[in-house]
Amino acid sequence: MRELPDQSELASDSEHQEYDGPSKSQLKRDSQALQDMGKKLVDMPSGQLEKFSLPEPLEEAIHEARHLKSREAKRRHLQYIGKLMRTLDISAIQETLDRMDHQSQTYRQHFAQLEQWRDRIISEGHRAIEDFIELHPESDRQQLRNLQRQANREIEAKKPPTAARKLFAYLREMAE
Repeated sequence: MRELPDQSELASDSEHQEYDGPSKSQLKRDSQALQDMGKKLVDMPSGQLEKFSLPEPLEEAIHEARHLKSREAKRRHLQYIGKLMRTLDISAIQETLDRMDHQSQTYRQHFAQLEQWRDRIISEGHRAIEDFIELHPESDRQQLRNLQRQANREIEAKKPPTAARKLFAYLREMAE
């Protein structure tokens, strides 16, 4: 009759097992997530896609996928895009996607930050404009000053905040 292994022997065997990396199921979930991200990029309008700094091969693959008509060909091409994305650092792509997704926490934080800049520029004026230009050198100082003056005049005259909205839109354009 065969003897059963001692409990201490079982414990020592499990301690010696090494981590083999993510499971096959986890790898498949990760690949599917990259394919889904690639599908979002393919379905995105060209104007929004320009906000991403994508490597040339990925950009070409996305452009090709937009022209495919066959469902199966498109599915295979999305797998290819997912494969390309596995070799890239997708954190910047994910962050830009999150900024565009109105439901994401990143978008809300970015929106709140722009609102703070708008309020600061309206209240502080020159000093806040200079701070914003340090962060975004492509900004037009004169346009910021004009919008700030208009917003202050509207506040004094108790008019609707049209200039403040224009200032926010301009800040948003410069920050993206």
